[in-house]
Parts: sequence; C-alpha cells; structure tokens
Amino acid sequence: MIDCYPGTDDREILINIQDAIQPDLFINMEDIFYESNKLTDLMNFHLTEDRVRGIMYYGTILDFIDKEKLEEAREKVKRHTGKALVYGFGASLLSKEGTLVYADMARWEIQLRYRKGMPNYKQHNYDEDNLKKYKRGFFIEWRIADRHKSGLYERIDFYLDTNTKNHPAMISGAGFRAGLKQISAQPFRLVPYFDPGVWGGQWMKEVCHLDPAQENFAWAFDGVPEENSIYLNFGGVRIESPAMNLTLYQPREFLGQKNFARFGAEFPIRFDFLDTMDGQNLSLQVHPLTDYIHHKFGMAYTQDESYYILDVGEGGGVYLGFKNGIDPKQVVTDLEEAQLGNIKFDADKYVNFFPAKQHDHYLIPAGTIHCSSKNCMVLEVSATPYIFTFKLWDWDRVGLDGKPRPIHIEDGKRVLQFDRTTQWVKDNLINRFQELESTPDYSRIRTGLHELEFIETQVYSVQTKVHIQSDGEMAICNLVEGKAAVIESPEGEFSPYTVHYAETFIIPASAGNYTIRPRDQGEPVKVLQARVRN
Repeated sequence: MIDCYPGTDDREILINIQDAIQPDLFINMEDIFYESNKLTDLMNFHLTEDRVRGIMYYGTILDFIDKEKLEEAREKVKRHTGKALVYGFGASLLSKEGTLVYADMARWEIQLRYRKGMPNYKQHNYDEDNLKKYKRGFFIEWRIADRHKSGLYERIDFYLDTNTKNHPAMISGAGFRAGLKQISAQPFRLVPYFDPGVWGGQWMKEVCHLDPAQENFAWAFDGVPEENSIYLNFGGVRIESPAMNLTLYQPREFLGQKNFARFGAEFPIRFDFLDTMDGQNLSLQVHPLTDYIHHKFGMAYTQDESYYILDVGEGGGVYLGFKNGIDPKQVVTDLEEAQLGNIKFDADKYVNFFPAKQHDHYLIPAGTIHCSSKNCMVLEVSATPYIFTFKLWDWDRVGLDGKPRPIHIEDGKRVLQFDRTTQWVKDNLINRFQELESTPDYSRIRTGLHELEFIETQVYSVQTKVHIQSDGEMAICNLVEGKAAVIESPEGEFSPYTVHYAETFIIPASAGNYTIRPRDQGEPVKVLQARVRN
C-alpha cells in the first residue's frame, strides 16, 4: 500500500513503483473515490463563492469515498494470494496487512505546484484561479488528509519524501518516528520559504541572502508549522517532511500539556516577515472577531496579531485604529465607493498613522483596522489562522497575476471596532512595555500582547546568559538583534543550538528549561519569545 498526501505526482511515483513491483493485482484509490463532479458537489457548501475563504471541513476521508467500491476493493485484496499494489490517497484503508509506504508532501510545495497548473485532487481545474485551489486545499483536502494521516504514524513501514520533483527519498517508518521524537525534544528551525508580492521590499534579499535578481520579496514564512517543513538527516539522506507531522504525532511533547488541552493538535502561534522596505503599503485590513470567524468559517479561534519592527526606513510606520470623531457609516461608504472605482479611499482621513522606529511593538487584536506602510520590516507575531485577512482598501492595485486583489468589505464592516480610536490605541496597543527583570547579565521586558489576545511576548536582552523556565510548554522565538545566539540545556537534554540574526526557532515543550547566550563574547543579543498566555 502506497498511501499518498493529495498533491503527490502519480506520474513520478506510480510508474516507477509498478515497474519495480510488477503486481498481479493493482488498485488505484482514485477509482474508489467519487467522480470529480460529485466530489465538488459534496464540497460546495464548504467551498463557498469566495475566492479566498471557505468553511472549515471537520469530516473524514470516508465522506468522499464510494462505500460499495471500498468494500469491493477490500474483498479483492483480502482474497488475493499474489502480489498486490494499492496506490493513492487513502490506500491504507483497504487492509491492515502488508507493507505500508506513506508518500508525503508539504503544503508549500503543493501551492507551488498549483501555480504551475497542478489541479486539486481528482479534478481538472488546471487553469483555475490559484487562490481557489489553495482554498479547496486549506479548508477541505488538507484537513481530511491530516486527519487520515494522524492515525497512520505507528503503521508506516516506509516514509517517502516526494517534495523534490524526480528525487524522492525514503526512510524506514521506525527511523521517521524516531526523527520526529528527537526533534520534538530540541530547539530547531523550520525550512523557510519566501514569496514576492505587489507591495514587497528589498530588505530580505540582503539579510536572508536571497536571489538579488528577483524584483522583490514580500513574505517570509519560517515559523508556521502548518505550512513549513523540517529537514531530517539520516546518514546523508535528507528527508523533507511537513512540520505538521510533529504536531500530529507528538502533540503533547511538542506543544505541552496545557497547549494541547486548549488547542488540540494544532500549533497556535506563527511568525512571519512582511518586507515593505523600498516597497509599498500593505493593504488596509482587519481580522475577524472570534465569534464571527467561528460562526461563519467554522474556526475555533481568530487571527489576533502584532507587528514587531525589525527595521524601518524613511517615512515608515503603522496605520492602526481610527481617528477620533470619524463617522463609521461614512468610512464604510467611502470603502465601498473606492472598491467600485468611484473615489480613492483617504486612509489618512480616517486611520491613525504612527511613525515607527526599530524594536517598536504594535499590538493588533482582532477587529482593529491596521496595516504597515512602506519602508518597514515587520516580524508579524500572530495566531495561526493565516488566511483570515479582510482587505478593505488596496491602494488601487492589482496582484502579481494582474487581477484585482480580493477585497472583503462586507465581512470587514461587520467586525471593525470603531471605538478603537486614537487615545485608546496609544494607551493599549503601542509599546506596552513592562520591565520584568533587570540584572547585569540580562533584562526581560514584556512587550505584549493585548489582554484580548492569547499570546504573550517578551524580549530578552542578553549580555552574558539568561536561564529560562519552560514551564513544560513550547515557545517560538526570533533573534531580533545581534549576530548569533546559542541555545543550551542546563541539564544536557539537547546539543547546543546556534541561531543567527532574524532567524525564527522553536523550543518544544519536552526540551525543558534552556539558556540563551551570545555566541560571540561582548556582542549582546535580543531574543523575542512568544508563548501562549496561560
């Protein structure tokens, strides 16, 4: 049985396996699933008419399988006495016997393949809007695939990495499980990915050593376990595996008991970069309140976030909250008229603008209108539901695909908190710093987040060394100043781990207590740490 994550290239994997095995019984799981049109019909309610967002699906893979065909295939396998090959998404459903290979792929690689024309599972939507392909994956396909995979880890005999085209790599299931257990007990970085955008900047090209020939880079994701991968090295064989496997297979060890009790097998915090240095403003936007995201989209929690300013150029700043005395109805009317092309929305008339400086921290609880301006390098600390940005005004731009970027005024006007005006924002959302400790070796400052948000951030300014109690829960961090820092275990639970400027790293719950020190004597460092507030 070769069970596959949706997105695996059958032309690359299946043909080679068939040639090698030469089975006398072959079953392709695509034949067990309902036909293309019926799959779409079953998903329609959750797909919605929106380009970007659907409704979260909480069912299982069996909801999309023809039960009669499934039972018929199971009987064939059970009766067969020769070599049988079952291939495709859900192959492990046909038998508890035999050898199980799991062919895996990261969500980011799937998205890149969508851009190159790959359709969704058992579909023919080669040329469909990529955002709609992502939506089908995010809200339905990847959810049922993760739920299916979560029950297979102990059964996997061989793990097959299919992320690099025409270069698959395979390890034993026992080795794969051992690797996940090892990495869930030590600091590590995720495999980062970078993407251009209409507003993208130039900062990451230099600092992150990216291709200088590219026009820009807008986003960097290196702290999103739902999207990023991990690398595991087995005697020179490098395996790339979705970091979600850590969350699904080792949730308590990775997240901690309290986080697991609160969120289940889901990593609740993400770090990403927004680079507008020599670029453009982000879209003016708002995130849904928890009640709204729960009832409309089926999500358990919302996208609260904050902007930590890593660097800033001339005129850089943050739009945040409404100005005093504005008329909410007029704001919405002007947004709607701007979307129709009748006027240009005057953001400076309605929204506060705060000039930024390095290491400022702007807190953005859901419902708060906001965006970064050009000439900012933002470390965004956010709750994980990444796809729930309601764009309100995009400065009359189109996306890199030449299409107008999605605007969601109807959703936005239902969640905008118009009472978050100038003084409230100043008192509650900007540089709410509180010194917690100060010694000759280090200082510790709480920088957020707002009491409406479940994330707590603290900045450690380390001269020599700081000892940090993990309290049995995970932490996600970024080196926001200094060349390099070393993370160590006082009890020797893991090997010393070095991180460099602007790198995000995760310290799993089971790694225990840890210390942070500058790598180079006499060169202090700053580390921003985010944890769930308990």
